[in-house]
Amino acid sequence: MFRTLIIDDEENNRLRLKQIIYKHFPHIQVVGEADGVENGLMAITNFNPDIVLLDIKMADGDAFDLLNKVISISFKIIFITAYEEYALKAIKFSALDYLLKPVSVEDLKSAFYKAENQILTDLKLQVSNLQNNLRTTKNKTLALKTSEKIYLLDVNDIIRCEADRNYTYLFVNEQKKHIASQPMKEFEDILKEFGFIRIHKSHLINMAFIESFDKSDGGYVILKDKTELPVSRRKKNELLTFFSKL
Repeated sequence: MFRTLIIDDEENNRLRLKQIIYKHFPHIQVVGEADGVENGLMAITNFNPDIVLLDIKMADGDAFDLLNKVISISFKIIFITAYEEYALKAIKFSALDYLLKPVSVEDLKSAFYKAENQILTDLKLQVSNLQNNLRTTKNKTLALKTSEKIYLLDVNDIIRCEADRNYTYLFVNEQKKHIASQPMKEFEDILKEFGFIRIHKSHLINMAFIESFDKSDGGYVILKDKTELPVSRRKKNELLTFFSKL
């Protein structure tokens, strides 16, 4: 069963969607509904859905106001709206699918099919990654979920992480960069046992890639790829203590 949440400010639309789902999609469970940004955010937190059917224009804001408040988007999104001008913005937000009202059974079937396939693919990759990590204590693989794919990254290849509000950029070898919809704190908790240290509220670095540490001007590190990153005053002593133990 795929847990589905309906967020739409019109009761008739919510009722129609539930009727279609109950009649045509027995494997889809409607776990809840909401009619706006604020109670939609609360519903996402409470119900932890796999899929969200999300109206774009609501009385107290729009879908993008809601998504900007979600700390980590772990569900698949199907935008539903009567306003075609929002389509481009929806695509930029990496929407799973985009359906115009009134929603047809066939359109919804196609959207659910895509969502289910992505959910199952994500799960298989996560289980495979867990099994690999349990087999070895030397090389760990990080399953990085982006809006389009799941990347399996060797933690030894990650040079640094950079925070951008509720998102995190991960820089790996060969100057590749990935963006994840998880806050920096989640990566700090995972990577700190693998030689990563938080030197600033916006920067988490792999100590293996440090070339030098300049203590002037408040302090900054220079990485092997010549990237210069500031060190906060609070983290400076922690970094010096780390160097003293080498």
